[in-house]
Amino acid sequence: MRIKDILSPESMIMDLKATDKEAAINEMADLEVATGIVNNKEEFVKSIWARENESTTGVGEGIAMPHARNKSINKARVLFAKSEKGIDFNSLDGQPVHLFFMITAPDGADNTHLQALAKLSGLLVNPDLIAKLKAATKPEEIIDIFTKAEEAKDAEEKAAAEKAAAKKEAAKEASDKPLIVGVTACINGIAHTYMAEQALIKAGEKLGAEVRIETNGSEGVKHELTADEIKRAKGVIIASDKKVKMARFDGKELIAGPVVDGINKPEELVKDILAGKGSVYHDSGNGEEASEAKASGWHAVYQQLMNGISHMLPFVIGGGILMAISFLVEQYMGGSKTEAFVFLNNAGNMAFAFMVPVLAAYIAEAIGDAPALMPGFVGGFMATVYKGSFGGAYVASVNHSANSAAGFLGGIAAGFIAGYIVVGLKKLFKGLPKSVEGMKPMLLYPIFGLLFVALIMYFIINPIFGALNGAITAFLNHLGTGNLVLLTAILAGMMSIDMGGPFNKAAYVFASGAFANDPNSKTAAILMAAVMVGGMVAPFATAIASAFFKNKFTDEERKAGITNWILGFSFITEGAIPFAAADPSRVIPSSVIGSAVAGALVGFLHVGVPAPHGGFWVFPLATNIPGYFLAVIIGSIVAAIILGFWKKPVNK
Repeated sequence: MRIKDILSPESMIMDLKATDKEAAINEMADLEVATGIVNNKEEFVKSIWARENESTTGVGEGIAMPHARNKSINKARVLFAKSEKGIDFNSLDGQPVHLFFMITAPDGADNTHLQALAKLSGLLVNPDLIAKLKAATKPEEIIDIFTKAEEAKDAEEKAAAEKAAAKKEAAKEASDKPLIVGVTACINGIAHTYMAEQALIKAGEKLGAEVRIETNGSEGVKHELTADEIKRAKGVIIASDKKVKMARFDGKELIAGPVVDGINKPEELVKDILAGKGSVYHDSGNGEEASEAKASGWHAVYQQLMNGISHMLPFVIGGGILMAISFLVEQYMGGSKTEAFVFLNNAGNMAFAFMVPVLAAYIAEAIGDAPALMPGFVGGFMATVYKGSFGGAYVASVNHSANSAAGFLGGIAAGFIAGYIVVGLKKLFKGLPKSVEGMKPMLLYPIFGLLFVALIMYFIINPIFGALNGAITAFLNHLGTGNLVLLTAILAGMMSIDMGGPFNKAAYVFASGAFANDPNSKTAAILMAAVMVGGMVAPFATAIASAFFKNKFTDEERKAGITNWILGFSFITEGAIPFAAADPSRVIPSSVIGSAVAGALVGFLHVGVPAPHGGFWVFPLATNIPGYFLAVIIGSIVAAIILGFWKKPVNK
């Protein structure tokens, strides 16, 4: 629709008689009614004033554009009126109004009308056009002025569009697509890391950008970003739950978040980088590695804790499985005197001995960087014993007044305390002369960091957490069957709430912490079995449902379902994430219910798995092998049936 289609000689007042704003609105409204544009003057004038009371439509430069859109209007139209003397219309610039454009649009006005109105408004910024309108004396001249201005504007826009297209094509031929670089990393480094990588790459392809992702997974850093790639990149995406090297991104636009953001909203992240919505990252410049993102609040605490857990997990898994194998050797191959048992048990115990110190050290390092590593490690070690003889040469008391170690919880506390002590020391020593700058990491941080951490652990943390740890251990070891079933159901259900996220990790950390405190505890082995079966149900359930309810899943989902048989067998919960991301309201509740059923069966049947990982690969270690399989099978079938009947066919 052209502007001339919403202008009409009959809707023009070339010499407005009114001398004030109210009279001007009424005079124009009378003509709107007389020409059949408006069917109810009272309602129309009321809506015009409602808009004026919000803010004046006197836009300045001698122009006013009163407007309304409601059911009292029959037709889209622009009424033009001129006042030779000018009228006080409370304009933004305080000047009198000479040209009026009363815009009317009915409730059902289509986009073509609205586009024409918008185009007319855009033309009024041209001072030459305004001068011509003021000089015009006939309605036909007004229409002719706008027609020519519109044609000139259209030609100008067409030329600009052609020029932009040619420039874009030339730029496309001369250079590659915009480059976005990023890093993905999760705690286990098994699934989330690589799923986020692929999701971001696919989002980039869809949005016309090249995406290069460095993965920090279980096998270490892969596809490491080069300095040239970072330099050329338009921006950086960090989708990580643990620490990554950040100094190299100094001066780049950056968006950071948890690894699940890379899986669940990759297009949003890529779009934000392309739109320049990232924040410019500035390295601290002190030669120390920065953490993955300047997080705050509970998200920062979660990231720091996860940094410790990610470094601890290899000690838990490797040590735990070797110890579990040693128990099999003890039971079936000659008892505790055999060399095989002694060797395997000692190797597993050695790894376990480092578990809490490593946890504390890397929590501390995530907070205070490298200077916090040593005091965190020592604090974590102090949490593992209350008195001990180390290497036969040294005897140390590391607890002021307790009869048990502070354990896993004390180690977590040690990590946070060490990290924030070092942060405080950095601030305290910030004003020292530059001549002694080298003393800080080599002398001041180690001495004072260790001193303060040791004092706090010895006199405060170890006594308090030693008593708490003892109470928790006693509580777990004396749980009745009813309470045990409830606890195992909750832990198993949590494993499927976010499938590798904070709830999943909280359940796993609780069970592995109990297992670390007492690897010989039957209850701890049952808790480990509960989180294991809970984490296996979701991938198994999606595999079963996609196989037996084929019309409820896409071809791509059915292919993923085949892979989930292996992932479920291996206790890799993350295999169910693509299903959960596509249909969270059905997949997650179904999986949680199935996992909770499996966990309850573990508690009821007293199924223990004295190994912290492995899924069905470690089934020989289970104390109740049939019960172990039964719990997973029943829980998976329950979840699959709920999901299969709940989901709608894909063609609906």
